[in-house]
Amino acid sequence: MKIAVVGATGMVGEVMLQVLAERKFPVSELIPVASEKSVGKELEFNGKTYKVVSLETAVAMQPDIALFSAGGQTSLDWAPKFAAAGTTVIDNSSAWRMDPTKKLIVPEINAGELTATDKIIANPNCSTIQMVLVLAPLHRKYGIKRVIVSTYQSITGTGVKAVQQLENEYKGIQGEMAYKYPIHRNAIPQCDVFESNGYTKEEMKLVRETQKIIGDSSIAVTATAIRIPVVGGHSEAVNVEFATEYDLNELRALLAKTPGVQVQDDTENYSYPMPLFAQGKDEVFVGRLRRDESREKALNMWIVADNLRKGAATNTIQIAEYLVAHQLV
Repeated sequence: MKIAVVGATGMVGEVMLQVLAERKFPVSELIPVASEKSVGKELEFNGKTYKVVSLETAVAMQPDIALFSAGGQTSLDWAPKFAAAGTTVIDNSSAWRMDPTKKLIVPEINAGELTATDKIIANPNCSTIQMVLVLAPLHRKYGIKRVIVSTYQSITGTGVKAVQQLENEYKGIQGEMAYKYPIHRNAIPQCDVFESNGYTKEEMKLVRETQKIIGDSSIAVTATAIRIPVVGGHSEAVNVEFATEYDLNELRALLAKTPGVQVQDDTENYSYPMPLFAQGKDEVFVGRLRRDESREKALNMWIVADNLRKGAATNTIQIAEYLVAHQLV
């Protein structure tokens, strides 16, 4: 298949290329796309060299699928142009997620909603993906009434500039700042910009996207998102209140059978999810499963995943794999 990767030189774009190769996605021709300043640069993929092209050139080449990770405005401006040319767009930005005419997909949960007429498909936010992958089977079994989530998010979610800031601060070098404050030895209680209600956009994504993906607007979600000086992935402390009673061993067994989820929950042997060990992996890791002893029918857990892989690139490519397998593209 002819595959365009829009934002091929960015952090997520580079991981997309890596995941396409790892998963042996059927790429007959790669079209790497980036900003004008990167046009003409060369990159390697599957032993071949490709030149980076502009968005205009990529549209004219009519790829079968375009994987977008180049920011919301680029997606708003260009995804419809690719779609009009017959390309199926899978977009990693927030541009289309809450558009009621667009599907918001985590393949293990709701890929069955996709049809051949879906030409622009939204990939959810990284912190949402890892949480809903764990929540969806629990909701089907026990019914979720309320979720309280605090995230501890990797600087890679901000991008190369944030990684450089942390490295500079490690070395005591003054440099360009991705954040308003130092991130080394710090925790910044702000991911993305603040909305009028006092929550950040990242926090409200967790609310709105969770309800849309699971397909139940009655699930109450409240979130606090924190940026920490970690590279490997995002971590989440999640408290869930169920409509019905649950058995902890049964619940643990249910999660152990859930595709894409790996249970790491052996406190006697100090086994629990950590971003250091999630980095480079596609699974969502869940552990510290325990009853909330302050409230009936409630559970506490700790969820970790590599935000550049399952949180972005891998989920995007899994959507593409579903489209190909079901002849929807």
